[in-house]
Amino acid sequence: MPSASGTTPGKLPFVVWVLAAGTFLMGTTEFVVAGLLPELAGDLGVSVSHAGLLITAFAIGMIIGAPVMATATLRLPQRQTLILALSVFCLGHLVAALSTSFPVVLIARVVTALATGAFWSVGFVVATTAAGPRNATRATGVMIGGLTLANVIGVPVGSFAGQFTGWRGPFWALAVLSGLAAVFIDRFIPAHEQRVEVSLRAEVRALRQGRLWLALGAAMLIMGGVLATYTYVTPLLTDRAGIPAGAVPLVLIAFGVGALGGTTTGGRLGDRRPMGTTITAAAATALVLLLMIPLSGNPVTATLLVFLMGLTGFTVNPVVTALAMRFAGDAPTLTSSLTTSAFNTGIAAGSAIAGTALDSSLGLTGPPLVGTAIAALTLVPLIALAVHGPSGKGRTVARSGTSAQVRRDEAAQVSSQH
Repeated sequence: MPSASGTTPGKLPFVVWVLAAGTFLMGTTEFVVAGLLPELAGDLGVSVSHAGLLITAFAIGMIIGAPVMATATLRLPQRQTLILALSVFCLGHLVAALSTSFPVVLIARVVTALATGAFWSVGFVVATTAAGPRNATRATGVMIGGLTLANVIGVPVGSFAGQFTGWRGPFWALAVLSGLAAVFIDRFIPAHEQRVEVSLRAEVRALRQGRLWLALGAAMLIMGGVLATYTYVTPLLTDRAGIPAGAVPLVLIAFGVGALGGTTTGGRLGDRRPMGTTITAAAATALVLLLMIPLSGNPVTATLLVFLMGLTGFTVNPVVTALAMRFAGDAPTLTSSLTTSAFNTGIAAGSAIAGTALDSSLGLTGPPLVGTAIAALTLVPLIALAVHGPSGKGRTVARSGTSAQVRRDEAAQVSSQH
């Protein structure tokens, strides 16, 4: 039977795919810098590790921007918020592409991140609401799939193009594409979408749950582990594995394919075996990153490990995101923004610590070592969630929200039959 959202189990509304396209652009801009670090550093007159701050700064902007913008736009129409976010995103890329100053580019990245945080926070709510409770985890997986597809197509293409046009070329392209995305959002999201009015007090009250914070902690740590390594994967591949710079985009494609596979796996298995899926994937991620230290000197094993890093690490993402949204019940917007902040707290901390390790005596193996330690710590909140999760206030809130949605679905079905 169709749900109130107009979908049957396993089938997603078109708006989810439109929003996933937006996350594709924003995922591309967040991670494409990793493939352009040498070009950025040379053009702006800074070291490679210093240029890595552009990734850290973007993550910090997401940390702050997601909850702040979600709160500020809570009463704005969701369609208007998404279009505004894409407009600011476009402007930030124009400023960065026109600048020759590293501080200006850094500030532009932060502003762009604020817009990205607003888009993701609202976009996840729109997608999961449109999909209905039966397809919520899959819708989350598709949204994050836009992010991981950015690593399959956007980041490698941007990195490849940057070798011919300079790093500014991908930034110009992102500015144009985000403007087009705003047009599509305007076309496919209703101007007067149905939306349950939720007060800020209700949103904050939903955060009083230990289970929610365990899920957010896992989100933070798994991304911190993966991105600690991924941020500096280009010098690792060229200087340690001996892979030519022109072939690095192909390895980034391998990472993206792995990440897309991981997101799909998590989205498919998350509803049935959430804790078994996440604990297994987190442990596998730590092992893969550990093996990268001795085995990254060979181009074949280095490429394989980069692929496995994406596959295992990104399996965790849709599951913990869907769990956090479920625990929030009927007040998901602030929780969605905090999930985005959690991922980017991990990215900021992981990339910053990895940059320090890169400049230390550890050298190129420093970032994988940092990533291993952070990924292993992901097991702590996941195991705690598995042991203590079945009971407690958080489950009551989540059930009440889900039950309310199910009742609305059943009422809609009865109405449609008459």
